[in-house]
This record gives sequence, C-alpha cells and structure tokens, in this order.
Amino acid sequence: MTPALRAVCCAAFLLLLSGCGGSDTPKAGAPGIPPAPVDVLYNHGIDALNAQRYQTAGDQFTSVEENYPYSEWATKAQLMLGYSQYLQQNYTGALDTIDRYIELHPASRDIAYAYYLRALCYYEQIEDVERDQDNTLKAIAALRQVVDRFPGTAYARDARLKIDLARDHLAGHELAIGLFYEHQHLYEAAIGRYQRVVEDFQTTNHVAEALHRLVEVYLRLGMRAQALRSAAVLGYNYPGSSWYADTYADLYNDKLVKGLPPPKGPGHGFLDRTFGWLF
Repeated sequence: MTPALRAVCCAAFLLLLSGCGGSDTPKAGAPGIPPAPVDVLYNHGIDALNAQRYQTAGDQFTSVEENYPYSEWATKAQLMLGYSQYLQQNYTGALDTIDRYIELHPASRDIAYAYYLRALCYYEQIEDVERDQDNTLKAIAALRQVVDRFPGTAYARDARLKIDLARDHLAGHELAIGLFYEHQHLYEAAIGRYQRVVEDFQTTNHVAEALHRLVEVYLRLGMRAQALRSAAVLGYNYPGSSWYADTYADLYNDKLVKGLPPPKGPGHGFLDRTFGWLF
C-alpha cells in the first residue's frame, strides 16, 4: 500500500469512528437528516403528554406542524400543542395557538373543544376576589361562546357550571369592595356595591350577606325604613342563614324588633317565629 493510499484509509477509518460516537450522533430534524414519519412524531407527542412531559410533547407537535404543514396531522397537532401549553400553565401561548387554530380551522370537528379549551385558559387565570377581575369577565364571555355555539355538548354543560362559579366569584369581588368601603366609612359607596350583589347576582351565595350588610349600613346612617325593608327580604329568602340571625340581633339592639331577644347559639326555629312580624 502506497503512503498516499494509507493516508486515505486512515482518514476514512477516523471518520467512521467519529460517526459511531453517541454524543455526536445527529438528531432528527438536524440539517440533512429527514424528519420521522408524521404519525411517529404525533404519537411521540401523545406519549409525552401521557407521561406528563409537556414541553417534550409540545416540541413533537410543533415538529409535526413544521415538517408536514399541509397534512391532517398538522391540524390535530396544532390543537394538541395548545393543550400542551395549557397543561404547562402557559396560558398566553395556549391562547395564541388556539386562536390561530380557530381562525384556520373553523369547520374542524374538534372546533367545540377548541373554544372550550380557550375558555379554560381564561378561567384558570381568575384572580382572588380582592384583585382585578378582568380574567373573570373574559372567562364568562368565552364560556358563553361555548354554550351559545355548542349548546348540546358536554363542553356546554360544564361551561354553564363554570359560568355560575365565575359569577359567584364576581359577586364576592363586589362584596369585598363593599366591605372595604364600609370599613372606611364610605357608606354610600358600600351601599352601591351591596345593592349590585343583590340585584345583579341574585343566584349567587353572597346575596344573604349583602342584605345583612345593607341593614348594617342603613342602621349606621339612621335609615331605619330601608334597614327594615332589606331585613324583610333577607328574612323571607334566607330564614335559615347565619346572616339572618345577625340581622335580627342588629334590629333587636336598635330597638326595631319587639319580642324575644336574639338567640345566643343556633336557633333557626326561633328566628322563623321572630321574623314573622315583618311579613
């Protein structure tokens, strides 16, 4: 073997050795390396989702879109990418992905789920009642879209339940602001918040307390007639509530109730009898 041929063989052998090293093996998707088949990429994404490896799942679904953009798999992958982002609590990214899906595939058989997932992204971002409720309003609007567009689906049934919970949250927000105003002796502002709970959120769990707080503020302002009217509504609609008992005690202490003193412990039967004079 000539020196020149020997040098060529050595170079080829070194190249072969470098190609066998695990750390230097080119990855799928690298320049010059064809991507895996579309169904393989998609199923790898599903497997990663099931294993709760959401970032990996998102990468696989993104790879489907990038390498097979005109395939049916790409449409599915786009929605699953949004779901992966949702599970990572990357709600901004998920909303961008889902909005793009809805715009591009309005007739998709999975479009109801896309709207539902979009609503969930807002719903999961609802803040505590003491904080701004912009996401609560957005969640309600998005959930109503699900109900209006897909009324007979399981998504719509769950959306209705979540709308009720979100409205209850809004009522709690109004009540919290009213309590703040009341503690600051801003009674007119407090009355406005309490009245909004009573008038606009009648089916929520906060109405009884709002009525009690109205009685409380009216008594402080010396507005006895208004206090009695609010107490009458409370007694008629929530005769077994603790707010009912507290209101009766306030009226009794203000000498607006004649009869038995308020009970010191649970005594709803007592309250059923004592409020009879109001009706």
